[in-house]
Amino acid sequence: MRAIGMMSGTSLDGIDVAFIETDGESVTAFGEGRTYPYSDDDRRLFFRALEEAAALTERQARPGILTAAEALITARHAEALARFLVEAPQYRDVDVVGFHGQTVLHRPEIGLTVQLGDGDHLAGALKSLASRGAAAELVYDFRAADVAAGGQGAPFVPVYHRALAAGLGREGPVMVVNLGGVANITYIDGAADPVACDTGPANALIDDFMKERTGAPCDRDGAAAAAGRVDEAALARLLRHGFFTLSPPKSLDRNAFRNWVAEHAELDDMSVEDGAATLTALTAASVAAVLPLLPERPRSVIAAGGGAHNSTLLRMLSERLGVGVETADSVGWSIDLLEAQAFGFLAVRVLRGLPLSFPGTTGVPRPQTGGVRAAARRAA
Repeated sequence: MRAIGMMSGTSLDGIDVAFIETDGESVTAFGEGRTYPYSDDDRRLFFRALEEAAALTERQARPGILTAAEALITARHAEALARFLVEAPQYRDVDVVGFHGQTVLHRPEIGLTVQLGDGDHLAGALKSLASRGAAAELVYDFRAADVAAGGQGAPFVPVYHRALAAGLGREGPVMVVNLGGVANITYIDGAADPVACDTGPANALIDDFMKERTGAPCDRDGAAAAAGRVDEAALARLLRHGFFTLSPPKSLDRNAFRNWVAEHAELDDMSVEDGAATLTALTAASVAAVLPLLPERPRSVIAAGGGAHNSTLLRMLSERLGVGVETADSVGWSIDLLEAQAFGFLAVRVLRGLPLSFPGTTGVPRPQTGGVRAAARRAA
């Protein structure tokens, strides 16, 4: 089947749109993809929504700024898809679009995960594009069924990681590290169900620190961290957080470590370079902390997500894992588009009634289907 996936991650930098051809079990072909950045005004609104979402207790509630944020998220996805179909017209004839939406709160311990994005409204926008060959169906709301069944609701890309790893033909185990706003891993060993979990903070803390101290949106290429010194005492304090010793599956909200870092890192006493180095080391060390919790030590480690462009982070990660770290680009995948591809892949699995999550990835009691289908039929 021909699918388009759309992803807006926890770094809130923009919308990734990518084509994939798949049966939901293996990948037949990769296609082109695009990233459509959010404007500064958009990002300001979405960060305000993140702050207000912290008080939510009901998944469908949209008080205050959240109503406007959801409308804008939906509109921006409709615009991104329309632009993609103009820029890459060879992908107009697809079967399904997978729409992840924007996670603004993730608290699985109370059975709550909230993704902004109006699937029905976006399906209507797709219907208006039907004469130009837009998707016949939209699939959205991927995580809710897993959480309702007692799962963590994240991470959700491991089944796609397994399909990709199978195509490499390597001896396992293989570990895929996704370095987004939050870091997560997928442990793959042959055809067995994958093991996965969030491991700790990744780009979110580094980005927020750089924005506060310098106005820059991120530590580009890890340059600040490379020029700094890791405060090992601060790092040791941060690694005492109980999350790091919990066995998989486990998951995090984007801002789960914000208060912990504020209390224990003493970043105000550090230079920009030392603070960036210490937060980057925290990401690497928290990924390494998962190794004793896995069935075996991985033979291969492949990094994707925005953090895979950070050479300092990759170096620290390799040093702490004791395994060479390859990037997704270097093995023929995509650093930037992997998650968007994944939600196209997952949308096909929804159409085929295949499970999206597993006991070893989210803690759900049994392999769990999910997603909501919204028809956007082509005009005659």
